[in-house]
Amino acid sequence: MRLTDNDFQLFGLPARQAQQRADIDARWKTLQAEVHPDRFAAEGVAAQRVAMQWAMRVNEAYQRLKDPLKRAAYLCELRGAPVQAENNTAMPAAFLMQQMAWREALDEAGDEAGLEALDDDAARAQAAALEQARRLLDEVGDAPAAASQVRALMFIQRFRADIDKRLAALDA
Repeated sequence: MRLTDNDFQLFGLPARQAQQRADIDARWKTLQAEVHPDRFAAEGVAAQRVAMQWAMRVNEAYQRLKDPLKRAAYLCELRGAPVQAENNTAMPAAFLMQQMAWREALDEAGDEAGLEALDDDAARAQAAALEQARRLLDEVGDAPAAASQVRALMFIQRFRADIDKRLAALDA
């Protein structure tokens, strides 16, 4: 392991979107056991500090790799097409129309069944967008197009979080 390794190299995984969560989790546990600061207690404070830095690096990589959206954004960045969601909000017109329709439906949804149906629709769109991002990254090799998909996924994720808030408000 080297601090300069990217997350995939650090975890010994191929740099692709398609990953098995169990493989990521297992590798994280192995790496954590290797770099845990307690293993270096007998070697002094400096060794423990270095181990702590490694443990933090492993945890940061794990957070990116275990989340399909974060993993896709990271792959786009590694391949020279950073998502730049804060600066680039351009979306296809059809996607923007879908967002507007969802927002309107969210405003009109008055019961749990309506909200859950809306969430189901958004979940299907999210799964399709994730699959498209995987295809663009792993098969086509089009990181700029994948970055656009990641931005769309970020919109969908925020929308689903808004649905969750509305559902929680109904329970309160």
